[in-house]
Amino acid sequence: QVQLVESGGGLVQAGDSLRLSCAASGRTFSSYAVGWFHQAPGKEREFVAAITSGSSTNYADSVKGRFTISRDNAENTVYLQMNSLKPEDTAIYYCAARGNCLGYGCYQRPNRYNYWGQGTQVTVSS
Repeated sequence: QVQLVESGGGLVQAGDSLRLSCAASGRTFSSYAVGWFHQAPGKEREFVAAITSGSSTNYADSVKGRFTISRDNAENTVYLQMNSLKPEDTAIYYCAARGNCLGYGCYQRPNRYNYWGQGTQVTVSS
């Protein structure tokens, strides 16, 4: 079992940066892939970024070049560094964990993630 807790969200202005953290429990955390998803009011949950157990990364087109996902297995934590934030980034951000899979597309589908955090709110003002 894996338990995930997100933190680091807040209210910022466009162009600012935030670093989100996803703290995980479990001795086998390093074997899981971890994804970040966000959900704005009235919209579906969308893929943001993912990192595999081997630290390969994948990003949604909307955040590529602005966001960076990383992991520190010694601390059981995955990070999402968000730079050049835009109002369109405003959403609740969730981290999730799943077993590793093959190909970029499999990490973008939320239905196969087994564990989810409670979410952290990111609000970007103009």
